[in-house]
Amino acid sequence: MSITIIAAAWGLDALLGDPEMLPHPVKAMGRLIRTLENTTRKRIANKKVAGIMTGISVPLAAFCITAAVVEMAGWIDPRLRAVISILLIYTCLSTRCLGQEAQGILNSIKAGDSITARSRVARIVGRDTHDLDEQGIARATIESVSENTVDGIISPLLYAFLGGAPLAMAYKAISTLDSMVGYKDERYREFGWFSARLDDAANFIPARLCLIIIPLASFMVCSGRAFKTIKTMLRDGTKHPSPNAGFPESGFAGALGIKLGGASTYNGVTLHKPFLGSSEKDVEAGDIKKSIRLMWCTSIVALVFFSCCSLLVTYFLKACMLAG
Repeated sequence: MSITIIAAAWGLDALLGDPEMLPHPVKAMGRLIRTLENTTRKRIANKKVAGIMTGISVPLAAFCITAAVVEMAGWIDPRLRAVISILLIYTCLSTRCLGQEAQGILNSIKAGDSITARSRVARIVGRDTHDLDEQGIARATIESVSENTVDGIISPLLYAFLGGAPLAMAYKAISTLDSMVGYKDERYREFGWFSARLDDAANFIPARLCLIIIPLASFMVCSGRAFKTIKTMLRDGTKHPSPNAGFPESGFAGALGIKLGGASTYNGVTLHKPFLGSSEKDVEAGDIKKSIRLMWCTSIVALVFFSCCSLLVTYFLKACMLAG
């Protein structure tokens, strides 16, 4: 995929974010997921099999439909193909949206409005938020920003470079499936099992690329804490219950000099997650602002990193062809 197209899509996301008045493919994916869930549950007795059918069908449909739209646009005009690709990849990225959500929480804390701050945190985390104090709000926000740096930035960029708009949209479908059915409650424990595992697999490599990308970003925005960031990620990256979330979370913890993890409550049940990072200082509201800056820099570094890798692969293939 052209670096120019992906860079343009990244620029659109940085400039516009996710305007609520514009149609978004995720809404269509959500409707498809609900339709397929209802259909497969009725027709297939085994919940796991029903979930597997849904989990395969949605990303496959997203890939095929996107590929068809892009191809048909190319038949009309190559420039239209580029424009459509830019717009579709743009909808898969969420740098600005993630930053705006975190900034809104910080603004509420600064205004002394803890009720609104907790309400806004509840939009981006799955834990109970009604009893969180300021430190708990800040910790939950930073954990969400760091984890979603993979889901909303690094992964879609990687898949856009690997397979253009179709593969990026297929990844978005996988992520949407996980957010809708990838739960461990009674309703989705079996039905959502495949979608959750598929999301883990899709984010496996992107999460580990954080070992390169986040330290580079931390060197630029966190007083050159690249070595501390790498050390923390290597030590704590695999401690998280999620196979992927520990790498970005420990990276942000190391870069900011804070400790993430610990006790969190989900539907009234308190879970104790391993601590990530070191308590160089207590987590505070100001760390949210730092995490937003780190997230933006990580997004830029990821774009440049994947662009450089793409150029290297292109030159290598050309050299091989000439040598042959």
